[in-house]
Amino acid sequence: MKQVGAYIWNFLIAIDQLGNALLGGWHDETISSRVGKSILKGGWASTVPWPVWLYDHFIGSVEPDEGWDKGY
Repeated sequence: MKQVGAYIWNFLIAIDQLGNALLGGWHDETISSRVGKSILKGGWASTVPWPVWLYDHFIGSVEPDEGWDKGY
């Protein structure tokens, strides 16, 4: 059963990364990481009044080793 859960989780991450790639982002980065980087850099996402739980999710999802701007 644990393997099924891991498979589903990995599948969801793959869909997220595909969505990011289709939107012009890095193929191995999630949308949440991309939005988190935009917040930290003062980009478009920093102008949105995100709910605290979602803001925290975006910041916690930042992958500094992924994306076009590695190390954001």
